[in-house]
Amino acid sequence: MTDTPTEAVYKDLLYAYDYFNDVLFGGKLPTCLITMQRKPRARGYFSYERFNSRRDEQDTTDEIALNPVAFQDRTDEEILSTLVHEMVHLWQYHVGSPSRSGYHNREWADMMKRLGLPPSDTGKPGGRETGQRVTHYIIPDGPFALTCAVLLEDGDCNIHYEEKGSQNAAKKAASKTRYTCPSCGLNAWAKPGVRINCDQCDKPLIV
Repeated sequence: MTDTPTEAVYKDLLYAYDYFNDVLFGGKLPTCLITMQRKPRARGYFSYERFNSRRDEQDTTDEIALNPVAFQDRTDEEILSTLVHEMVHLWQYHVGSPSRSGYHNREWADMMKRLGLPPSDTGKPGGRETGQRVTHYIIPDGPFALTCAVLLEDGDCNIHYEEKGSQNAAKKAASKTRYTCPSCGLNAWAKPGVRINCDQCDKPLIV
């Protein structure tokens, strides 16, 4: 029986959450409610104890929301990196020491770097690692990249839907990824997962 659109979207996101929890977080994270929410200028967000049960007020759950508008022109790997970004916030609330809501502190930044997702307010090397608005970039062959590659290669998780937008966005996202030299800023575009070196700096380009 074919999955409905709702089942297809949320089953895969739940599978990815459980997978990353086991492999990257040692299974320490509690379950949470994963939702799709449109929030301007955000690819996703985390909310601590956002919901409580209608049957038992003591039963609460956190929320991780992903913005389907931000799926456009992004690969499955990049979308799933946002999920892990928010999982690090959840990890802080249950294992670490979070700052005020929405703030990316040093503990969060250090955990992101351990996972191969260095934080940056520009999304590129050299940006600020802490602050209210901070994103990240993916280190090729880092823990997240390697873990995510296995997940996607197995075919157990796919991002099935995105908000309607630019024409052929899925095809563009699947065939074109920008790689940047961390030293000189040279840009190159290629398929996801390839390895490119900067001849001038003798360094690998990063996504």
